[in-house]
Parts: sequence; C-alpha cells; structure tokens
Amino acid sequence: VQLQASGGGLVQPGGSLRLSCAASGSIFSINVMGWYRQAPGKQRELVATMPSGGSTNYADSVKGRFTISRDTAKDTVSLQMNSLKPEDTAVYYCSADVRTTRASSTWFRYWGQGTQVTVSS
Repeated sequence: VQLQASGGGLVQPGGSLRLSCAASGSIFSINVMGWYRQAPGKQRELVATMPSGGSTNYADSVKGRFTISRDTAKDTVSLQMNSLKPEDTAVYYCSADVRTTRASSTWFRYWGQGTQVTVSS
C-alpha cells in the first residue's frame, strides 16, 4: 500500500493551500483516512481524520479553518487549509487505516511521505 501526498508549499499568513493524498496498492477496505503534522522539534500531531462512515475529527487549533474531505471510491483524502498561520508550518502526513484482504481482519496504518507546508511572509 502506498500513499502519495501532494500540494504543500510556501504561503503567506492568511493564505490557503489544499493538500491531496491518494492511496494505492493492495487495498480491500479503508476505514479512517486523515492528516497529521510534525513541526521541527515537536511530536507528530493529529490535524484531522475522517472515517469511512462517521463524523470528522479536528484538532482544536485548526477547527473552522481546515476542512477534510475524502472520495471513498477513489481512495483519496484532501485537506483544505484556509486562514493559514505561521504556527501551521510543518510537514504534513496523510494516513490510512487499511485492510488489505477480505480474509484479514487486521487493520494497518499506512503513512504518506510527507509534504512541507511553510507559512511565512
């Protein structure tokens, strides 16, 4: 299973970016897809997650500014980031909880390669 993320870059405070992530490979089913981020010197933290059939979950720091969406038919997840702040600067990682075969009841979490988001004037 591979997750390919794209869409990072440099943006001024108050600006917007959209991140996208596509999962491919041996996928029977995906439950939760989401986005995490890691700033220099800090631990990786949850940004937003979206189960296949449930409600979304956001970190308090991004509520009202970020919106997660997914296309279950295409195994993709996106993160629309508005009103960006310098403290949003981090490497953003997409994730997917994947069941690889019908016979397996085990879910594995896979990670994308990370995409840099820098918010600076």
